[in-house]
Amino acid sequence: MSRTIAVVCMGGAGHVQVLRPVIAGLARRGYDVRVLTRADYRATVAAAGGQFADLYAERPLDAADATSTPLPCRFVSFAAEYAASVAREIATFTPALIVYDTFTVVAPVAARMLDLPYVNVCPNHAPVPGRAGAALRADPRVRVSDACRRAVERLRREHGMHDASPFAYVETLSPFLNLYCEPPEFLPAEDHAAFAPVEFLGSLAPPPPAPPPPPRRRPRVYVSFGTGVFRYFAPSALAALRAVGWALAGRDLDVVVSLGGHELAPAVRAALAAPNVRVERWVDQWTALAAADAFVTHHGLSSTHESIFHGVPMISYPFFGDQPALARRCQDLGLARALGDEPRAPIDPDALRAAITRATERRADFAPRLAEARGWELRTLARREAVLDRVLAATGAGA
Repeated sequence: MSRTIAVVCMGGAGHVQVLRPVIAGLARRGYDVRVLTRADYRATVAAAGGQFADLYAERPLDAADATSTPLPCRFVSFAAEYAASVAREIATFTPALIVYDTFTVVAPVAARMLDLPYVNVCPNHAPVPGRAGAALRADPRVRVSDACRRAVERLRREHGMHDASPFAYVETLSPFLNLYCEPPEFLPAEDHAAFAPVEFLGSLAPPPPAPPPPPRRRPRVYVSFGTGVFRYFAPSALAALRAVGWALAGRDLDVVVSLGGHELAPAVRAALAAPNVRVERWVDQWTALAAADAFVTHHGLSSTHESIFHGVPMISYPFFGDQPALARRCQDLGLARALGDEPRAPIDPDALRAAITRATERRADFAPRLAEARGWELRTLARREAVLDRVLAATGAGA
């Protein structure tokens, strides 16, 4: 039996993040883990113990589809255009298994071409395929290109994906095994069957503990809307950050704002800052949360669970996709407070200041539920070796 595993991820950062525990765990067991992904993640792959291969080196995404929106619709076009090429490259590794995140539609197509088992890793909160696809069909962002429509027909005709659609990137589950990237308490019981067979992997890939923060006299608020919000909702994100900066400027708080890697014009960025409000293009979030007393968040999956791990109360400001549902779940569990009734709603400065005050001055109100939820995270982490056993069992390779 081959000791090689192929991992395929079309990106971005959150998708690579949820695959890191699988890459690291299999590498730790002595498997040769070959990871096809974007060149941006070469160092991340190496740090996890995998061997990097550039998925896009001779397969440019724009050549398959340069216009469909949301961007992952282009992943469907990529699958139709490059499935044979990806399958040929994977075949050179002679793997026993292909692991992929749900958005990487090309991976199960290539796996079926090679007659290999494939294991899916879910990068979103409760992404029940029928429900997620229906939400996208009603999403005003959607602009499906002719290239994508032709790709859907090719996937149906040439690859037997009879239910293929421009939204296959939220529907590409595995009949072998699906890894859900939250503790089971975050997936409603009625949704478990949609992911069967399923194991709960969690999303955390914690680095070594962050150094203790320097002594300070006042609470620290961390603000981040993740890495993808500016792609679709730049005006809303900028307006929200302006409102946060204005509401918290001059308060007895230290505020750190991360732009998630997004570049702003210097004048625009400077306008968001204040003597107690620092704006950074990129922040090491693990370290920032270790020092934070409150987190204003969009409720991306990794951000949410990192905040829980560090015991930081959350203030919910979701934008799109699975974020509103995860925000509601955290609010129902007593881990977060809502800033508004709808995604991207205008921020009421008084409501924000009240939420910050409650999180920082009455943190004990959140502490029992955060401690309970952290216990769920730790229990999920403790089961990872058993989950990896199940991954390997999908190939017949055993542990």
